[in-house]
Amino acid sequence: MKKIVALLLALCMVFALCACGETKPAESKTEEAAPAEEVVVEETPAEEAAPAEEAAPAEEAPAVMSYEEFAAAELDAAVVVETYVQDHESWWDGKVSVHAQSPDGAYYIYEMACSEEDAAKLLPGTKIRVSGFKGEWSGEVEIMDPTFEFVEGDSWLAEPVDLSALMGSEDLAQYMNQRFSVKDGVIADKGDGKAFFYNWDNSGEDGSDLYFDVELDGAVYTFVVRRYLTAPGSDVYEAVKALQVGDKVDIEGFLYWYEGPQPHITGIGVKAN
Repeated sequence: MKKIVALLLALCMVFALCACGETKPAESKTEEAAPAEEVVVEETPAEEAAPAEEAAPAEEAPAVMSYEEFAAAELDAAVVVETYVQDHESWWDGKVSVHAQSPDGAYYIYEMACSEEDAAKLLPGTKIRVSGFKGEWSGEVEIMDPTFEFVEGDSWLAEPVDLSALMGSEDLAQYMNQRFSVKDGVIADKGDGKAFFYNWDNSGEDGSDLYFDVELDGAVYTFVVRRYLTAPGSDVYEAVKALQVGDKVDIEGFLYWYEGPQPHITGIGVKAN
């Protein structure tokens, strides 16, 4: 009996092992790879090169002005004038200051760039073209930072305008920087019975600028002998040193301005009383 039971148990184990040996084939379900997304590269046209900026046109120099246009120009404005040398101060350090005039008006050209050789050619009557800026100093209207060139052609000298009756008038400034004259003036006492001072405050010595006062129609005006214009030793310089209070004089010069008229003189004659 035991043998039968043992046999049955053995058979059961055999069947069990067979059952365990069967394997279920794996489902080899392979997913189809999704097609790769098509990458679209948009071709963008190359940016057109920006057109090169056109160079700004060079600023044109102002046209040659009449005196009326010069007078109407703003201070610090660029100016160009053609005018005639009437006289000039002594050359120094590459510069020379010039009294110039045209038939329609006059100019004081302050420290014009100039070689010593060219300064020697700036004879009275010489025509020049001057470029610079309109400036003002203590009432004196002038051309500043000037350069110049010679202009071939005619020459011209101004006749002095008689300002004897206009020295105290409001119209006097219209004649600024012009060649002028006054007649029958009387040398006034400058102080302590002196007819002139060395420098405006009498602080100088022989060779300094000379300041003297002239009475015209009851009013007194100051005149100057500029040592750079009429040098020590010149006829004008020595004539003013010889003046006496009460002398009657005729005067010529240029109507320079400093807090009012303060002419630079180039000629003086003493008249018999």
